[in-house]
Amino acid sequence: MDFSITRMDVWAGELEDRPGALSSRLATIMMIGEADLDFVVVRPLNHKPGRGVLFIAPLEGPEQTKTAEDAGLRKSNSMFVVRLEGPDHPGLAAGVAGTLARADVNITGMTAAATKGNALIYLRFTTEREADAAIELLKTSLAEG
Repeated sequence: MDFSITRMDVWAGELEDRPGALSSRLATIMMIGEADLDFVVVRPLNHKPGRGVLFIAPLEGPEQTKTAEDAGLRKSNSMFVVRLEGPDHPGLAAGVAGTLARADVNITGMTAAATKGNALIYLRFTTEREADAAIELLKTSLAEG
């Protein structure tokens, strides 16, 4: 399996920090459009006690995006994200980080998981230019490795 390296829109929104808030929000999104999410992150909002923030991806098509908007989520215009999927191997995340560091491309966030020999990595950048540069660098680097 070759690596798939693509730009990804991330959707985000606040939610209450209480039992059932996440379940309700995800159920709403899943009911219409059958979104196949591979990225779900919830974090507390330290500056707003009792509130959290939900990040999800990917969403496809107008039905899914409308449902997300109706559920209080918005496409982030300040998160420039690259999604990398491919065969897992020891040192993959470190190699990705090293490749970008050597090219002076700063990663501002990383979420990674591996299962059954496959890896899925989401990388966040400060600018669109950095995200585009990361794609080109990683396509070259992972093709050689």
